[in-house]
Amino acid sequence: MSIRITCITKAGGDHENPYVAISRLGWVNLFNPTEKNSSTRQEMYDFIAKGGEAFVYDRTGTIRSKLICATSPKGTKYVKTQPDSTKRDNLLELGEC
Repeated sequence: MSIRITCITKAGGDHENPYVAISRLGWVNLFNPTEKNSSTRQEMYDFIAKGGEAFVYDRTGTIRSKLICATSPKGTKYVKTQPDSTKRDNLLELGEC
């Protein structure tokens, strides 16, 4: 399954603070747009680790970046976008779920 990440949830909606973890990611199925849901950070990590694909799109509807799995130095599993041509964080630019 391939999904488009549509929004994120952070503690208090604090998107600008890189030290506040994303707790949920909202998404829509790219092949069945009526299927929409949200997943926890761990659920999204597991989805990608098992071969699922998730993308962040820009405002024009073009794929901006693909999500990949990562692990913090303390062992926390999370997802992030692959590096692209911008230094901005593609996930943090999404609206609040």
